[in-house]
Amino acid sequence: MPYDEGLAQRLRESLQEHRGIVEKKMFGGLAFLSQGYMFVGILGDELMARVGPVDYAQALSLPHVREMDFTGKAMKGYVFVEPPGFADDADLAAWVARCHRFVQSLPPKPPK
Repeated sequence: MPYDEGLAQRLRESLQEHRGIVEKKMFGGLAFLSQGYMFVGILGDELMARVGPVDYAQALSLPHVREMDFTGKAMKGYVFVEPPGFADDADLAAWVARCHRFVQSLPPKPPK
């Protein structure tokens, strides 16, 4: 399934101020990584958001959000956000900030 290139560009613009962000094709979509951790991405036209275990239930309570389950079972700490949930640039920026903040709390992955 191809990913939404318009959303990819919006994410790139939103992430310009952050250093060390890596863009990588994965899961049949596009992911953005920080410190070696995927924190936000695109699958089809949906946003993949890594919110972490503490914010998981709260994120699921928001409109247009559902559990990430493309592996056949729920991936705790990850959610899908449908396009209406990030239609405004401010909403997209809020998701990016939430996800980036979570991965910044994790220890850096050792180099491969």
